[in-house]
Amino acid sequence: MTDSASTTNASVSAGPQHSKPLAIRNVTVTDSFWHAEQELVRTAVIPFQWRALNDQVPGAEPSYCMHNFKAAAAQNAAKHTQGTQFVPPTYTDRGFNALPDDPAHPDDDKFYGFVFQDTDFSKWIEAVGYSLAQHPDAELEATADQAIDIVCAAQLDNGYLDTYYILNGMDRHFTNLKDHHELYCLGHLVEGAVAYYQGTGKDKLLKAAARFADYVASRFGTEEGKLDGYPGHEIAEMALVRLAEATGESKYADLAAYFVRQRGQSPLYFEREDRARAEHEGQTFRPNTNKPKPYAYYQAHEPAVDQHEAVGHAVRAAYFYSGLADVARITGDKALTDAAHKLWRNIVDKKLYLTGGIGGTRHGEAFAADYELANDLAYSETCAAIALAFFSRRMLEIEAKSEYADVMETALYNTVLAGMALDGKSFFYVNPLEVRPRAVNYGDDNWSHVKTVRQKWFGCACCPPNIARIVESVQEYAYTLADDGNTLFTHLYMGGSAACELAGHKVTLDVTANLPWEGTGKAIFHTAGAAVQATLAFRLPAWAGGAAAANAVTTTAAVSRDVRDGYLYLTGEWHDGDTIAFDFPMPVRMVVSNPRVSENTGRVAFVRGPIVFAAEGHDNGEQLQSLFVDTASVGVDCSGVQAVPFDFTSGATGMDEKGTGEVDPVTRHMVMLRVPALREAAPVETPDDADLDAPRSPLYTAWRPVKCEPVTATLIPYFAWANRGQTEMRVWLNAK
Repeated sequence: MTDSASTTNASVSAGPQHSKPLAIRNVTVTDSFWHAEQELVRTAVIPFQWRALNDQVPGAEPSYCMHNFKAAAAQNAAKHTQGTQFVPPTYTDRGFNALPDDPAHPDDDKFYGFVFQDTDFSKWIEAVGYSLAQHPDAELEATADQAIDIVCAAQLDNGYLDTYYILNGMDRHFTNLKDHHELYCLGHLVEGAVAYYQGTGKDKLLKAAARFADYVASRFGTEEGKLDGYPGHEIAEMALVRLAEATGESKYADLAAYFVRQRGQSPLYFEREDRARAEHEGQTFRPNTNKPKPYAYYQAHEPAVDQHEAVGHAVRAAYFYSGLADVARITGDKALTDAAHKLWRNIVDKKLYLTGGIGGTRHGEAFAADYELANDLAYSETCAAIALAFFSRRMLEIEAKSEYADVMETALYNTVLAGMALDGKSFFYVNPLEVRPRAVNYGDDNWSHVKTVRQKWFGCACCPPNIARIVESVQEYAYTLADDGNTLFTHLYMGGSAACELAGHKVTLDVTANLPWEGTGKAIFHTAGAAVQATLAFRLPAWAGGAAAANAVTTTAAVSRDVRDGYLYLTGEWHDGDTIAFDFPMPVRMVVSNPRVSENTGRVAFVRGPIVFAAEGHDNGEQLQSLFVDTASVGVDCSGVQAVPFDFTSGATGMDEKGTGEVDPVTRHMVMLRVPALREAAPVETPDDADLDAPRSPLYTAWRPVKCEPVTATLIPYFAWANRGQTEMRVWLNAK
């Protein structure tokens, strides 16, 4: 499914074009798990983030986002007023993160924050667009329109729109593509503009984004006099495909294809750029030392068609792979399609956390080596899981294989949701699978990236608005329409409806679903006219048994049944009111890692449906390393584990004067697991300031059989951890 309902007219190279759009934009979410998440975003997160963009959240790091747009708009107004008397600023490098000398009194005319700070607005307006599409809100729309007016007032006459260079000096723009995120800002602006246009019908921001894209197209390419570079931080690639589909203008898809195909071509553009910048600044050029090859951090070490291992910054990588898949789809380029498949296989076979997170190391926020999946030191950035969902969905657009939807679902229900507290007012940037507050809070730099509780905001605030935009648009991940227009795919099961033209008829699929806690639900087919000869294809979740789960799907329609690539194809004549019922089994599964993942040797984890579970100190006491799963009592079929519905109530007081870790009381229906376990008695710890002759527990002793007592371990959904205050947490538990 693409992000737009408009037909792709892209003319990027020879290759088959899709005759119909794959998107289904007329999708709604009704009373269901995701409806509650969207309501939280709509009522709490979007208003909170608007205050954050305007630096109005006490205790939160300032964004400076709207400050910068206002400053650029004022400078633009002065230019138009002064005419030839206007003296534009000459470029001054103020670093990757420019902060005011006096935080309480920032200068009105200066840029502050990270070089990509503009994207805080773009992601916010994207979430607003999705929200307004389903839930019109005149007050929110008016606020958004006012913000758009400010942003558009900052745009230069030539279409350029990046406040970092507008305020710091345009004489050096596009000279540091590698690090200064101008094309990343373009990408997010496009994403936000298209979403707002599709949600409201208003095109002011869309036109501004298109003008920026036009300016970029005029400056980039392999023709003489143009820059043969590409984005340092990817996202423009998939955004430009979306712009092409929204506007019907193939030139934007052409630009996306250029960026994908040019990346990593020899001689490496970023090396040439680094040399030129060093010479300009009178510095000594220092060769890039990324591994496995120079500029691998940026996925620019070799052409896309030669890449087969996911390397470098995980968010950049998954954004790039998403754009790669988009371009492969619209061009039919087999070499690009093969590259997308190889990169997908490397991620899911060797570099994917059980929770759907990616990025195993804080060094470069990057993929680690194959099978290196540290739990306590994991980076697993929220944005990276969101980017993986983007990649998954785009692989589904290339071919309908359930594996893509399985991974997408895992990322959405676990790492993505873990990034936001249940009250929507604090966030995780990093999502480890094990946390020990003693280690994290000690000040050891090894754990500097890990937080034991969610934070109110971040100066580098990519994750909170990213969560908002994907939650508000999650319904667009649930369905695709085959390019021949005759097959409607259901990938995710959530309450709501999907309306589209199927086999030449306007139809609606009304769905009720009880996921993620129960595998039950039904879909009712509606059509206003005659019977429809078509296919409805339903994903058979891996957690329900894969192909065997086809037996859990029944229908009142007289149609044929065929299972292919993890989907049940129901083909035949559909009448108004025909019903498809599903009752997918949702057994508890005790899982182990590939033996090459040394971190998890001797450990097990528990999954039920799409939900990964974790143990918290609140329920099990501290020293979780002393807790052992009693695998004999659990049983191979996990018959010894109880899945217990319960109402989870969040609530935590702030840990400092900024209110860090505070979570308002929120009650949500969930399922907990009660797991047979054993606990080793931990020796009493003697305080360091105890009397010298006080009894002490030695650090090392002679081996002897461990004495354990039977206990019952309580596991909660991973996404709900850290909503009741600081405590230990583990996904992977020791096993006996």
